[in-house]
Amino acid sequence: MMNEEMIIGRNPVMEALKSGRAVNKVLVSDQLNQQTEKDLFRAVKKANTILQKVPKKRIDQMSSGKHQGIIAYVAAYEYATIEQILQRATDKGVPPFLMILDEIEDPHNLGAILRTADATGVHGVIIPKRRAVGLTETVAKASAGAIEHIPVARVTNIADTIEALKSENIWVVGTDERGSDDYRSLDGDTALAIVIGNEGKGLTRIVKDKCDWLVHLPMQGSIPSLNASVASSLLMYEIYRKRHPLGEDG
Repeated sequence: MMNEEMIIGRNPVMEALKSGRAVNKVLVSDQLNQQTEKDLFRAVKKANTILQKVPKKRIDQMSSGKHQGIIAYVAAYEYATIEQILQRATDKGVPPFLMILDEIEDPHNLGAILRTADATGVHGVIIPKRRAVGLTETVAKASAGAIEHIPVARVTNIADTIEALKSENIWVVGTDERGSDDYRSLDGDTALAIVIGNEGKGLTRIVKDKCDWLVHLPMQGSIPSLNASVASSLLMYEIYRKRHPLGEDG
């Protein structure tokens, strides 16, 4: 039997249907907004899957999250390979731009990072198999559908993966409040992988040692660091800004 997962909410379900991912069945509340139901019906028909209207109470029982009256059963998320992620950059004719997440545990942080990664042209995200959140229903919801568009590779060893990326002439930059360089010094024209550490502990020692250099985000207030997803967003948009000067978006 195929491994199956549930995703909830209008945007995650619509993005799953549009992405071509295997959606086995969509359940909608009998109290769903009429226009939303029409939009969903069209997307379901195009995806050649099943739409089933059920009492709202049933959907409430199935999910404690903000389901918006929509639930879908989908094939379990498939992880990409590093090679597939790098091929995306090759196909677009641009230097690779990757995010490496070193033991991110909060699914809302991972979802938010995927959402910004999709917005800023990141080619893929790399996460470890152990001591970190994977691709879950909560991550899908927090990503607002971006999970369907950003490939995620799940690797056994982040340090070994960094070495492999270096062999592909990709510079690996870690983030640390004691990093010597200001993040605004990053070069957008370079093949780059940015490493974000755990929400509480930051980068693990071995990963930090493997990085080519470290950057920090200047802080003028009393709090010494930013939330992992906020820090990631600033760094991703800095590379976007460098790669797409004002007036040259696209």
